[in-house]
Amino acid sequence: MTLYIEELLKRTEGKTLEFKRNLSSAANIMKTLVAFANSAGGILVIGVEDKTKVVIGVENPLDEEERLCSIIADSIEPRLVPNVELTAWHDKTLLSVEVFPSGLRPHWMKNQGESSGVYVRLGSTNRQADRELVAELKRSAEGIAFDELPLPQFSSDNIDVKAAQKLFVENRQLDEEALLTLKILTREQGRLVPTIGGVLLFGGKAREMHFPDAWVQCGRFLGKDKADIFDHTEIIDHLPVAVERVMEFLKKHAMRGADLSGIRRRDVWSIPLGILREVVINAVVHADYSQIGAPIRVAFFDDRIEIENPGILFPGLTIEDICRGVSKLRNRVIARVFREIGLIEQWGSGIPRIFKEAEESDLPAPEIKEIGMRLRFIVFLAESHVLKKAEKQIPEQVTEQVSEQVKRLLFCLKGQRLKGREIMDGLGFKHRPTFLYDYLQPALQKGLVEMTQPESPKSPVQKYYLSEKGKAFLMTKGMNNAK
Repeated sequence: MTLYIEELLKRTEGKTLEFKRNLSSAANIMKTLVAFANSAGGILVIGVEDKTKVVIGVENPLDEEERLCSIIADSIEPRLVPNVELTAWHDKTLLSVEVFPSGLRPHWMKNQGESSGVYVRLGSTNRQADRELVAELKRSAEGIAFDELPLPQFSSDNIDVKAAQKLFVENRQLDEEALLTLKILTREQGRLVPTIGGVLLFGGKAREMHFPDAWVQCGRFLGKDKADIFDHTEIIDHLPVAVERVMEFLKKHAMRGADLSGIRRRDVWSIPLGILREVVINAVVHADYSQIGAPIRVAFFDDRIEIENPGILFPGLTIEDICRGVSKLRNRVIARVFREIGLIEQWGSGIPRIFKEAEESDLPAPEIKEIGMRLRFIVFLAESHVLKKAEKQIPEQVTEQVSEQVKRLLFCLKGQRLKGREIMDGLGFKHRPTFLYDYLQPALQKGLVEMTQPESPKSPVQKYYLSEKGKAFLMTKGMNNAK
């Protein structure tokens, strides 16, 4: 255990590790043990300064060990039996408590009761669980998937079978037997009724009625925060279709490349579509749809895309686990349907594939965080990454080619300094995102256009004008007759 303590002292506090100076804050220690048991387990080391990690040891270790075991027995329900050990560390003694993920969850603080005394571990903090999360902990301990539960208030007619059939291969007919096998439908007291998963997947109006928060909120923000949003949409399609709608939104706001081949035009996206598709699918499949007021959210910033789904990690899992490919399904019905229609290849393979693809594409490694009662996946973008990669594969003289959109913008600015709105009017545009991503930003990135207020890109008095490079381009490319 001494060597193990040495390794623990090198780590920072997190989901499965906490340090405490002594037993003076017994209530907080009990909350940590409860949270460990309800989440992914963990180790609490007593006798270490939690901020500096200076080892101070435990005075009267045998007495403190007995006192700690008594407090655990008196404070936590159902009964929790962790592994409590005394460990010599140089000339000091440490008290460690190892808690394993419990099959009796949820555990709670006895003095607070089951309704308000349940805690889970989020990062290095303990969070009080609400009613929905307590129910989720119970289901996970009993091996019950939320989306397999029946909805007896609805009938089989509430499932849009035609919409479902379009998504399956032609040789898979969704007759009654197939719908029961997929657990889109189930039998309840002699009646054929939809499951929660069936309604979430193909419920139509029934889903809107019973799960009004099962939708996807997408937003494109200017800059690196949420101060300035210029486009958003709400996606309420059937879940498999919603994945495609999210990808369409992301593509809409991704930069399109010019003619890089010199022979034919092709689109070059500045966002890693393969990675993002995997992340979106993961969010839809693993979301906790029992949470109220918590849609899936997709936020597109200039330097990253954040995808959040309601629900913390499934009990027993850590971020390190899912990065290694460990998978536990919260929504078995949704996951099986996604696999049947080809959206999922293999259980647990998606997250490792995302990190591998990011590495192979020379992109920053994505980040996964538990934020409140949500899981956030952050995909970082490399500036013009795909465009630069494509340019390396073509002759040098072609890389300076400029799209017809940028040529039109340059001609509009010839001899003038204009505001963005004035340029749009000159080009006959009303759709600002198209102007920004197909015209203005490519011109700025190529150094053909400059700003009068470069230190304040969003200034209301901002104007744009041709750089010396832009002027030279017009002269050498014979743009005087451009339309």
